[in-house]
Amino acid sequence: MSADTAAAMDAGPSTAPAAPVAEAGQPLLSVADLRMYFPVTEGLIFERHVGDVRAVDDVSFDVRRGETLGLVGESGCGKSTTGRTALRLYKPTAGRIVFDGLDITKIEGEALRQMRRHMQMIFQDPVGSLNPRMRIEDIVAEPLDVHRLCRTRAERRERVAALLARVGLGPDALMRRPHELSGGQRQRVGIARALAPGPKLVVADEPISALDVSIQAQIVNLLADLQAAERLTFLFISHDLRVVRHLAHEVAVMYLGNVVEIGPASALYAAPAHPYTRALLAAVPVADPERRRARLVLEGDPPSPLAPPAGCRFHPRCPIYAELRDPRCATEPPPLAPFAGAAQDHRAACHYAGR
Repeated sequence: MSADTAAAMDAGPSTAPAAPVAEAGQPLLSVADLRMYFPVTEGLIFERHVGDVRAVDDVSFDVRRGETLGLVGESGCGKSTTGRTALRLYKPTAGRIVFDGLDITKIEGEALRQMRRHMQMIFQDPVGSLNPRMRIEDIVAEPLDVHRLCRTRAERRERVAALLARVGLGPDALMRRPHELSGGQRQRVGIARALAPGPKLVVADEPISALDVSIQAQIVNLLADLQAAERLTFLFISHDLRVVRHLAHEVAVMYLGNVVEIGPASALYAAPAHPYTRALLAAVPVADPERRRARLVLEGDPPSPLAPPAGCRFHPRCPIYAELRDPRCATEPPPLAPFAGAAQDHRAACHYAGR
């Protein structure tokens, strides 16, 4: 990552992109009370249901048209499962998913296939997500073929070449295979494939985490440029809060299957209200060695999603609970709600939000 981009990512809330004016406030994707449980069974012949992994448990958020919602949290918190469930790659256990005014929670078959033209995904691993046997032209053209968007082979090649040019790849890449490209080039192919059917929403699942640091800033800038040019809507999933600050209009912080804080990026970065959010921000490296940040080290490991703790799921690791021992924290799940002194649309799930 270049020094200029790293500095920009660490500069503060002002680096967040400006929200579009014409469609401000209109959600393209609305997720309400979403749950995604994975059953756990035992026995080889007669399987017995013994529990559920609560990967996503009562998650709600909106992604506004032309904007980016950053979904952040440590590994295993459920953010990738949330993104895949929102695209209906998984059938949700419960909850409601409304895309462009249509409830897609229970649609199946051809209706779901047609809807997926407008909802695409950029995967984390640019190696595993590309078929090594296929040429780049055919990989990028696959959504065009599935949705029958090209009438002739010449039109197909022309559209693929244009898509590759939009992501910074030349026509020489058309006949190559994934192993002939660098990691950054492979991720550009994945982005071109996601853009091929003309989606309204793109879920980017850790799109730079598998790339060299020197390439990460290029991909981040590419996504920002594409959003500005195409008015794309992004659900951007990452554990890197510096990158999210650079791209997101709003940020949602997840912990153990729950959203514990959500709000405008400027407000959340300037005044994080939840102790978990403060711990994440304290762990972000600072580019300027003269700037010092108070260390906030969390004790222990996240509990298992098979048996999440009662009350606030964060309380076993929470420094506020360690100090005050308020029994509410261990018995009453705090609602995701506004708090005293909160900016507009800034909410946190903590009995001591903003303390």
